[in-house]
Amino acid sequence: MKMEVFEMGFPTHIVSAGGIVEDGNGNILLVKTRDGGWVCPGGQVEVGENLMDALAREIKEESGIEATVSYLIGVYSNTGIFKWYDGVTDVPTQVIFEFVCKPVGGKLLAVTEETTDSRWVPKDEVLDFITQPAIRARYQAYLEFNGMVNYMDYITSPEFKIKHQAGISK
Repeated sequence: MKMEVFEMGFPTHIVSAGGIVEDGNGNILLVKTRDGGWVCPGGQVEVGENLMDALAREIKEESGIEATVSYLIGVYSNTGIFKWYDGVTDVPTQVIFEFVCKPVGGKLLAVTEETTDSRWVPKDEVLDFITQPAIRARYQAYLEFNGMVNYMDYITSPEFKIKHQAGISK
């Protein structure tokens, strides 16, 4: 398999951080993206940014909620090359670090530049909202979290398929 590289020869990967934001009352923060439906907030880490700062920024941008990052629960690799929503751009391997987060302020916004809705959803109803198989699998791993960081390697195209899954102990 040919790997995409920068001019300097470095592999091209997208590094992202995702957050399961728990409100302390049994609810999880969900945002509805413009292209991908309901998800837990998160997004790409920008150049010079660390994972936790990136995640706090993404949560605020997508929902209006200010959050602190508590602990890592999963590392996920989407190793399939697929087309972006524009149908043209190739999306390279994506590595996602999933954290549990706690809200500490802000105001829930119905609409932002990145989302068309956001809401607190009871923990046991979240899977009724999420339709993307990869996001569902990551949320299920959160529900089953036993203190071991979950690792999952999957592809999303042409259909969702888990290639490898393991728990990583402390």
